[in-house]
Amino acid sequence: MTDDRVDSHPPSVVRPASSGNGIGQPVRRKEDLRLVTGRGRYGDDFVLPRMAHAAFVRSPHAHARVGAANTEAALAVPGALAVLTGADYVADGLKPIPHDAGLMRPPDLSVRVRGPGPIATPHWPLPLDKARFVGEPVAMVVAESIPAARDMAERVAVDYAPLPAVARASDATKPGAPQLWDEAPGNLCIDIEAGDAAGTDAAFARAAHVVRLDTWVQRVTGVPLEPRTTIADYEDGRYTLYSGTGRGVVKARHDLARALGVPADDVRVLCEEMGGNFGTRNFFYPEWALLTWAARRIGRPIKWTCERSEAFLSDYQGRDLEVEAELALDKDGKFLAVRGAHLSNLGAYAAAFVSLQKGMGLLSGVYHIPVAYVRGRGAVTNTVPTTPYRSAGRPEVIFAIERLIDLAADRLGVDPAKLRRRNMIPPKAQPYANPLGLTYDSGRYAEAMERALALGDWRGFRARRAEARRRGKRRGIGVANYVEVTSGWPRERAEITVRPDRTVELVMGTMASGQGHETSFAQLVTEWLGVPFESIGYVAHDTARVHAGGGSHSGRSMKLAATVVGKATDAIIDKGRKIAGVLLEAGEADLEFVQGRYRVIGTDREVGLFEVAAAAAGADVPAELQGPLAGISDETVPVASFPYGTQVCEVEVDAETGGVEIVAFAAVDDVGRAVNPMILHGQTHGGIAQGAGQALFEDAHYDPASGQLLAGSFMDYAMPRADDFPAFATALSEVPSPTNRLGVRSGGEGGTTPALAAVVNAIVDALADLGVTHIEMPATPERVWRAIREARESLQSGRPPRR
Repeated sequence: MTDDRVDSHPPSVVRPASSGNGIGQPVRRKEDLRLVTGRGRYGDDFVLPRMAHAAFVRSPHAHARVGAANTEAALAVPGALAVLTGADYVADGLKPIPHDAGLMRPPDLSVRVRGPGPIATPHWPLPLDKARFVGEPVAMVVAESIPAARDMAERVAVDYAPLPAVARASDATKPGAPQLWDEAPGNLCIDIEAGDAAGTDAAFARAAHVVRLDTWVQRVTGVPLEPRTTIADYEDGRYTLYSGTGRGVVKARHDLARALGVPADDVRVLCEEMGGNFGTRNFFYPEWALLTWAARRIGRPIKWTCERSEAFLSDYQGRDLEVEAELALDKDGKFLAVRGAHLSNLGAYAAAFVSLQKGMGLLSGVYHIPVAYVRGRGAVTNTVPTTPYRSAGRPEVIFAIERLIDLAADRLGVDPAKLRRRNMIPPKAQPYANPLGLTYDSGRYAEAMERALALGDWRGFRARRAEARRRGKRRGIGVANYVEVTSGWPRERAEITVRPDRTVELVMGTMASGQGHETSFAQLVTEWLGVPFESIGYVAHDTARVHAGGGSHSGRSMKLAATVVGKATDAIIDKGRKIAGVLLEAGEADLEFVQGRYRVIGTDREVGLFEVAAAAAGADVPAELQGPLAGISDETVPVASFPYGTQVCEVEVDAETGGVEIVAFAAVDDVGRAVNPMILHGQTHGGIAQGAGQALFEDAHYDPASGQLLAGSFMDYAMPRADDFPAFATALSEVPSPTNRLGVRSGGEGGTTPALAAVVNAIVDALADLGVTHIEMPATPERVWRAIREARESLQSGRPPRR
């Protein structure tokens, strides 16, 4: 499925100078041998002595008052140990889930609060009053075995009083809608704005052309390969949690301690391998608090493994943004202004506003748009809570601006690429303050687009379209540019120790869920310390060893790693120079450090880093230099960086059935600096599959009247597969970011961010001569077929087509 073609680098690209296994090299992932030979340890691989098993009673109602639970039949099951409810949880003095749903701090985006909020709704692991979505746990059972626990859960009889439900955010904000929370009148938890409303209105008033898009970027779920698994233990006043967490074990530890009402020192969190995340594991889950609490009450370790059906019902979901957007242009096609109204479906609990806020700041994309205004609101509904999902908030708004540009190109009768080229921010304007409060660090956006157009053979498309028409297919091509923002918070920490046994240990708080940190972080160390790549071990999975770190999210990992690993290696080199000076009887100024060795300049006298570490461990150096040869760096990078790039998608559509086939896909991503190009290409491929999967297939659809999830299994939730895609032609651009020492931007989310727009733009292009101007996602065959039919009927009747 993959094609790692990389065309020649333009002059702006910084070539890595490293060789071997250092920065810039396509090193094979060292963790893969362990994983493919069955030596990885995933959540379900942990087994503790005397371990009991939990199951959950989950609400069948989207909205209902929860009354008393009859537990007699459940406790009569052989092997039954306990049935626990929200009342028991509160009686033991425990606290709600600490989501900390507030606004982000600058520099990510400066917004103004114009209405309510931010309101953080209290999220109790087991609700005290009402169930607010189908699948919400309302009781927990514990038994000696998994079958017994499941049997118990089925026998718990809960007294429900069903209430009216609302599943879509726009319905939740209408007068008379069912109210979920007293704390959030009108179901609104946040109302914020960015940009210049008056200036934007004035620009629209003088515009020669205005195009509008009302769209709904539908809800999706992450469906990681490994469902969530949690094991909890309590012994001698200390809690231990084994569970996958994308935000890192340190964050999970602190949040769990807050829920339990105990000091963080009394909590240990472990996570080794994690079979997928994409953001679905980055926030605190009820099961973490419930199992640790139950382990203390029962006096035994307790394990719960989520079944796939439970995952569809209870995993945090993503996207679900309703957008009204307009683009104003002058008579020559220059962009004058953009404005939008964004309504985010938060689900039953306001767990996070990140996606809404980040997306608002990027509605202007990579284009010079003098003025803009965006209003963003977030509403609670009777659905699973939404949290940041891969490239949180950015695919939604890039979809909006890139669809608007295609609509404008159609209105003006110009090539979509030409219109984009006319309005792109030039390199000389960088750093560029966009009209919504973000300042882009650097970038050569037009270069990235031209490379992608060449990679996708934009100029040769007409011949391919004609050939497809002879076969009875309609061929279309679409382009989409993107920019996104990668965060610099929270803090990150690196502890590096060089040992006399010729090994190096790197301890960090960034937990990988498939990104290849064990390999790419080691490439930083081998580059800067000159030690063998194979000698470097990576520790990130245990709070007994990891003391700080912000986890893997928001494209932050490599940027933060480059900073803290770089400073920690600097500290090691500086300390090692002092020790080497003693061993070589030379002054520090007379020593150079090259490829892991200290050498007296102009001589052949030298000593290696491992020999220096051995000397420091002994008594042959002054006392102040004795001890481990180690370096520590702990800080937050205070500024954001902005990855960008372009995708070109080509499709063929069967107008008789509505079937869509992606026949070619090209992508160029500027990552600032590519530490491991092979890993980055792999992340792009996976990201494209996720974005195209949403564009064509995926839809976590709820019945709007009952709030029942209608996509609760793989029978109803369509996932993209390898044979749905052609070989991807991907390339990397490396225009360094000035925000960190290595110039890294990010490479983990660019594949997803523009893919929604690239695919839909291509489909609409294929059907444009039939009168189709827009298709909502997912562009299923049925939806495409209906769009064609309605467009034909509109053309025949003289009515404008519905969008």
